[in-house]
Amino acid sequence: MSVKRQLFWLMVWGVAFAYIEASVVVYLREIYYPEGFAFPVVIAETRMVITELFREVATLIIMWATVSLVYQKLQSKMAAFMVIFGIWDIFYYLFLKIVLNWPEGLASWDILFLIPMPWVGPVWAPVVVSLGFIYAGIGILVRNAEGYFLHFGRKFIWLEFIAAIIIIVSFLIPGYAVIAQSIPSYFPQYLFWAGFITGFGAFLYHYHIHFRR
Repeated sequence: MSVKRQLFWLMVWGVAFAYIEASVVVYLREIYYPEGFAFPVVIAETRMVITELFREVATLIIMWATVSLVYQKLQSKMAAFMVIFGIWDIFYYLFLKIVLNWPEGLASWDILFLIPMPWVGPVWAPVVVSLGFIYAGIGILVRNAEGYFLHFGRKFIWLEFIAAIIIIVSFLIPGYAVIAQSIPSYFPQYLFWAGFITGFGAFLYHYHIHFRR
């Protein structure tokens, strides 16, 4: 199968799964937020919270299982995972906008993830990360199809790890509002952009000089 065809079906998968994810949120908001989603969030019963946590884990497992069925090399699997994750995340918001007319805008606050504690941020932030994932993932897959593979040096791995931690911390800080039953009012953009620029910059640098057959 050509790389273009593989990318096409990865994108189809991401869009379809985004609708499934969005539909689950539509049902949950009908139950817990019949008048529209807003902070402070409603604290659901323990059974529902546990169910949601395992649903998030299951989502990641399904994504990894999908790319593992298509690709053999670990690098290609990781790249494909980034592509479908990015497509899924962006279209998730598009479908919510179509069905619920939410988010009101890119600055709307949202709960992004719950493990190990709530991640909260404006919608534009995960969208930026997703666009970075899509760009990097497609770039790697195209080069892999040509027989080239990125050499993951220790420096590159540490830079990406640190960048990811910084971005996650930028989401965890406003995430405390969920625990405190308050309304998030501050997103540490300086942390987010420091993490994103570090991670994306490291990728661009290594992408051009560290591919090997």
